[in-house]
Amino acid sequence: MDALSPLVLKRSYRCVSSLQQFYDGGSFAVSFDGSFLVCSCGDEIKLVNSSDASVLGSLGGFSESSTSFTLSPDDRFLFTAADSRQIRVWELSSRKCIRSWKGHDGPVKIMACHSSGGLLATGGADRMVCVWDVDGGFCTHFFKGHRGIVTCIKFHPNQLLLFSGGDDATVRVWNLQSKKCVAVLEKHFSPVTSLAISDDGSILLSAGRDKVVNRWDLQDYSFKMTIPTYEMVETVCIIQSGDVFSPFLEVSNGKNTSSSDPVHFLTVGERGIVRIWSCEGAICIYEQPLSPGEGDSGRGFLSAVFLPSDLGLLCATADQQFLFFSPTKSAQGTFQLHLYKRLVGYNEEILDMRFLGDDEQYLAVATNLEQVRVYEVASMSCAYVLGGHTEIVVCIDTCISSTGKTMVVTGSKDNSVRLWDVERKQCVGIGKGHMGAVGAVAFSKKLKNFFISGSSDRTIKVWAFDGISEDSDLEIALKSKSVIAAHDKDINSLAVSPNDTLVCSGSEDHTACIWRLPGLTFVAALKGHKRGIWSVEFSPVDQCVLTSSGDRTIKIWAVSDGSCLKTFEGHTSSVLRASFLSRGTQIVSCGGDGLVKLWTIKSNECVATYDQHEGKIWALAVGKKTEKLATGGTDAVINFWHDYTAVDKQEAFLKEEETILRGQELENALSDSDYARAIQLAFELRRPQKLFDLFSHLCRRKDSEDSIRRALSGFGKEDICVLLEFVREWNTKPKLCHVAQVVLNQIFRIFPPTDIMEVKGVSELLEGLIPYSQRHFSRIDRLVRSTFLLDYILTRMSVLDPEATIMANNDDQQNLPLENGKLDQHDDQLGSELCESDARVDSLIHTQEEIAVSKKRKSSKSKKGSVKKGKFSLNKCKEAAQVS
Repeated sequence: MDALSPLVLKRSYRCVSSLQQFYDGGSFAVSFDGSFLVCSCGDEIKLVNSSDASVLGSLGGFSESSTSFTLSPDDRFLFTAADSRQIRVWELSSRKCIRSWKGHDGPVKIMACHSSGGLLATGGADRMVCVWDVDGGFCTHFFKGHRGIVTCIKFHPNQLLLFSGGDDATVRVWNLQSKKCVAVLEKHFSPVTSLAISDDGSILLSAGRDKVVNRWDLQDYSFKMTIPTYEMVETVCIIQSGDVFSPFLEVSNGKNTSSSDPVHFLTVGERGIVRIWSCEGAICIYEQPLSPGEGDSGRGFLSAVFLPSDLGLLCATADQQFLFFSPTKSAQGTFQLHLYKRLVGYNEEILDMRFLGDDEQYLAVATNLEQVRVYEVASMSCAYVLGGHTEIVVCIDTCISSTGKTMVVTGSKDNSVRLWDVERKQCVGIGKGHMGAVGAVAFSKKLKNFFISGSSDRTIKVWAFDGISEDSDLEIALKSKSVIAAHDKDINSLAVSPNDTLVCSGSEDHTACIWRLPGLTFVAALKGHKRGIWSVEFSPVDQCVLTSSGDRTIKIWAVSDGSCLKTFEGHTSSVLRASFLSRGTQIVSCGGDGLVKLWTIKSNECVATYDQHEGKIWALAVGKKTEKLATGGTDAVINFWHDYTAVDKQEAFLKEEETILRGQELENALSDSDYARAIQLAFELRRPQKLFDLFSHLCRRKDSEDSIRRALSGFGKEDICVLLEFVREWNTKPKLCHVAQVVLNQIFRIFPPTDIMEVKGVSELLEGLIPYSQRHFSRIDRLVRSTFLLDYILTRMSVLDPEATIMANNDDQQNLPLENGKLDQHDDQLGSELCESDARVDSLIHTQEEIAVSKKRKSSKSKKGSVKKGKFSLNKCKEAAQVS
């Protein structure tokens, strides 16, 4: 960060990329164009982008590891086999298993797909070789003959022949037309590990763990020659005439010794070296030299595959790495292999990390290995390895020396520290003297000509390296300038002040101590933590020190008197790393709870918390220029974080602006009575109250169904899910339930049940809708039944339409004069009806009194009101009866 630029506090970080575990050393396959790899990783199969090691996807769903798999020639399908003897066919576009079957009596150990894509050959631990029809999933050929496990299998490129090798040291040739074994090739004395066939189909090479490669003539299946390789060979590959290696080999040979083209082949094996051989004379014409720092690594190659086009050669190592080689010419014009990419499938536990380079484009990583791996951040490729320690490397620090060179210092469990020149990629100095594992190292910040180390022997040492020659290729012995017994327990962390005058050390004895350089004289002890201190760092602008501890707190201390200035609490486990950001105004921390937290010092506020790890976060690297972050821990995952404060602010501004514009569109739609458009806008803006008001208004209109149908017809599955969540909320309230039921009715009418069942989480939504809907319908049913009683009473009292009854009686009296006897009879009938009406009224009064008695527990105010209402209603009923 530029010191003159205005200070902007960070509010947001995003994980922009990750280096995950994707290969455990088992089976793998390469796509036809080399764009992606298929790798076994535990009980999953992962698809990995070969350009940046990013995981494109994974195939899982079964709790067992895959024993073998292969790709179809067009990369559409992946064939896998597991310990359960289940053979599965996966469609890579949808990443779903479309077919599966069982065919072997033991685990399938090897698979191969025919060039047509229609046949699949498998060999297993049951000593059987089977050929399967891919489309039908049935067995077309079943071959017996091997006396051991089938270890390799290969189709003939031009004929219907199948070759298989086993640990019985034989190679068998099977004719797919006659379904018989036509030849048994016996010249090996140990398991056959690999087979290779020339493009014209005339030559077969077989390699085994007996350290030889045998050549066979496929015209008559005769043995031609044996080429000793002096190592157990895992893979043999014939270099065809059209391969990218061919032109370089012609230049390397200079001239041909015979009229026919010589056969060249490539082998890899236990020594981890690529060799190229010529069958003419059975000689090795090229041997790949070991990379610096890898001579004692004991790395062996498991397999090798030629890549298409000009991508070269891919080799898989026993330590879960993929090495990409390309053929080049040396300055002398000779052939050589250039390692241009290295993808690491498994990093084990990440212990420490630091950024390297002028633009911080590299990352040095210390894992549970004796080496330090330096990754290129953009491609996630391991650019080079720093090897020299004999035990696990525990800590790293970097700096640009006073001479302008990038230096790296490492501390290891072998009780030594090593100084590395990054440009030359070699160790230039080694410091010995500690009696325990070195757990912390730190470069000077100003002079950059010394570094300090802390060990489990509880001492701190100061090492000078200003006398190292820039041209020397030899390691020199570093001498310590000062040493002091600093703590009562192991030292976990060290930091040097920006002016190189002070050193702070954090220890397992719950204290941090400040020492004055160069003599390491005691200045102050920082006491207050209740557990061991894992990290210390000086502020870049203030006279204070930052510490993080196993007591789940972060503290800031004054250098002058050792007093605690601030305490930050929020982690649920030990805080393993903490560092200053934003010119000392913010803190980033990570801990055993797998969380990364961003703090503002002035307000003691935790600004943000990020959860991207599944275990403890041991390592935290902060870029000094860009302030980007890298975190790693026990889950073997490295996450890269970039500051997205400005981006989030801009996105929030644009979102707010768009919300205002859409809100205006919503108001315009309401003014135009375009309710369908208004409903869509209210839903897109996620305004449930406005959406309810619109539905409520439409429910009072005659054409409500058409408007709601037009609005909901364009909804997708995710939109249906959100709308059902709104409806579920409305349905819980009696005042809003009628609108919720109308919308729910329209949803079930518009969308078919199959679409609704595909909505994510629909079962939970329906579980929330059904109980309340049943309650509402039960309440409505009770009200409807109550209205029947009221209708009956009012009908019997003839008060439903009294005015119409009076007018009818008047018309009868005017138009139809009755006789005296009939009038008397009518009066008697009317009187009897009035008596019956009075009896019903008395009965109603009696019932009303009983109801009043049963409600004695109510308040006097409500009781008086109910009595008045009862009397008023009874008086009205009597008046209506008298009128009738």
